[in-house]
Amino acid sequence: MAVVFWVCAVGAVAAGIAVFRVDSMARATFALLASFVFAGVAVLLVELTYLGVLVILMMVMEMVVMVVFMVMYMMNPAGLMPMTMVHNQKGSLGIAAGVFAVLAAGVYLIDWPDGGPPRPDDPTMQLGEGLMGPKMLAMITLGLALFATIVVTVVLATHRGRYDRYGDALDRATPDDPVRGGLGR
Repeated sequence: MAVVFWVCAVGAVAAGIAVFRVDSMARATFALLASFVFAGVAVLLVELTYLGVLVILMMVMEMVVMVVFMVMYMMNPAGLMPMTMVHNQKGSLGIAAGVFAVLAAGVYLIDWPDGGPPRPDDPTMQLGEGLMGPKMLAMITLGLALFATIVVTVVLATHRGRYDRYGDALDRATPDDPVRGGLGR
């Protein structure tokens, strides 16, 4: 476990540094994704399974959506054109060094707790109850309703189905695309 932790720690820091060293938005996004995945694995190592999986899944989806929007809407091709990722380099370096010094001083100057109460049998349930209280069931239902709304919206927004191009003959070599200009020409 110690080896995996240190690999994740070094990987998260290296990927975080790479966010500011690469020269395009898409590469920076994937470097940030790698940093969050390493951090999520470190959270999994301390047996916070729910939070670790949540961090990994949420960051993967968020970064992939961000890259998709870059490909669709950025002026340069897919955010791959060289650009600087840091503005006001001297000021940001000073702020980062100051924050690091304060946090490092806190590690050495603050008394850390020795332990605590024993862990509950189901920490995920306790976390949910702590966050939502008696509204937990309502929030779970709301989450499912929101997810269903997103899926239905995407389905209704597409005017063509996945079988539009081939019709009933899915084994056809070339599609009969009803909308010209696509892969079926």
